Amino acid sequence: MAKYSTGSSGAGNDGDACELCGTETANLSLANVAGAELLVCSDCSPHDDNAKRRSGTGGGHGASESGASGGAASDGDRGNGTSRSKRAAQKQAQMYDAATGDSEHWEKEGTDYEKDQLPYLVSGYGDRAEQARQDAGYTVEELAETLDVAEDDLLAVEQSRAATAGVGGSVVQKLERELDVDLVDE
Repeated sequence: MAKYSTGSSGAGNDGDACELCGTETANLSLANVAGAELLVCSDCSPHDDNAKRRSGTGGGHGASESGASGGAASDGDRGNGTSRSKRAAQKQAQMYDAATGDSEHWEKEGTDYEKDQLPYLVSGYGDRAEQARQDAGYTVEELAETLDVAEDDLLAVEQSRAATAGVGGSVVQKLERELDVDLVDE
């Protein structure tokens, strides 16, 4: 089941697909799902938190409290004026925080890269690192063992994806020292 669907891309309307499962239908109703206002199909309407509260069971199949029949409601008809894209972003943030517990751990512990920050690297650093390794006569495996770093980190540097792979600055420093190559843009 899809987490959400943006539906059909129409000019200024909300589309005709359920924002929870992606089913295309003209019969959508507004539902409050995990704090987000979504247009949902009849199959997904049991997930409406408002319906669950009205039924008193916590898992009821009550009708959705809508006012947005047929999916033709505009943002102003929803009462809070929140745009569809903003609601989607809020929903995604809530899902992320629910999956990780909450966001307080970022505030308390910080991020891993703060401890071993990757410095700004020169343009073409991957080719430089690979050429220097080859000139020194190392294989990736040998250099990783010599520097006591992960082979994946060395490959990420040589493939110019150090930032996206989360390679730390200490790996780059070790490479520069061992291979006598400039990789940091100072």
